[in-house]
Amino acid sequence: MLSGKKIIVVMPAYNAAATVEKTFKGIDRAVVDEVILVDDGSQDNTVSVAKALGITTFRHEKNLGYGGNQKTCYAEALKRGADVVVMIHPDYQYEPKLASALAGMVASGVYDCVLGSRILGKGALKGGMPLYKYVSNRFLTFVQNVLVNQKLSEYHTGYRAFTKEVLESIPLLENSNDFVFDNQMLGQIIYFGFSIGEVSCPTKYFAEASSINFFRSVKYGFGVLAVGLQVLMQRLGLGSFTYLSKTGEKLGKK
Repeated sequence: MLSGKKIIVVMPAYNAAATVEKTFKGIDRAVVDEVILVDDGSQDNTVSVAKALGITTFRHEKNLGYGGNQKTCYAEALKRGADVVVMIHPDYQYEPKLASALAGMVASGVYDCVLGSRILGKGALKGGMPLYKYVSNRFLTFVQNVLVNQKLSEYHTGYRAFTKEVLESIPLLENSNDFVFDNQMLGQIIYFGFSIGEVSCPTKYFAEASSINFFRSVKYGFGVLAVGLQVLMQRLGLGSFTYLSKTGEKLGKK
């Protein structure tokens, strides 16, 4: 707990049995009140490993996709009274020790959302990020910053913290169940005027760390550009997109 606020870490998991323990043990439990893992129909023993560690665990019998997994993560965290929710991938690609730093920046009331950025500093390539991913990250981020009038170092990190107000007020259920969910969520946060901070976070790429292949990366890239254009069009009154509408479906409002 920080500043009297309940902190919950959520981990959207898929075939993470080899890395979930290292991720979990890096989280500062003096700050984090509870850790929730949602397994998205893994083919390995992610669920049994998580339960053995004492992690609050939920399982999708059918794979819903990365975005669908996050929807369950946030819904369950809110049901359990979270004031601040930190999302971290359980593949140990991001440094779990920084979860308390992200949570603290949100719990302080200074930011509504905080991102763990792999691009701030010089750690991305050193940590093993493939060159094509680094170049595409920098290009897409530049274009997105121009389109949505922001100045973030990256939009593609899987390490994020949010206030419950953010999670309750943006229409998350309108977002894709695929990887572009992350970008749509940031588009919503920016469009609805929430504040965003960033923390420099080292990254690690290795065999067990999850990563989408080249072709899915290309699909994701086009999806990202579409989100930026949609946010711009919605602001200019040139388009109407449900996931950017206050009337869109929200968590707990089904």
